[in-house]
Amino acid sequence: MSMGAYDEAEHERRERKASEVTASSDDERTEYNGSVEYEGDDSTEQLLDQFKQIQSE
Repeated sequence: MSMGAYDEAEHERRERKASEVTASSDDERTEYNGSVEYEGDDSTEQLLDQFKQIQSE
């Protein structure tokens, strides 16, 4: 077989390998601990009204 010749068995092997899905440890969810602070002059009612308005659009 010369260089660059088509090898059907090799092609099938590569296709099988490419189609396999393997899960890695990177796929696990990460848990974050901390806090969130919001600085603003809007009251809770004003923020909820704004949220409802955005949802209705």
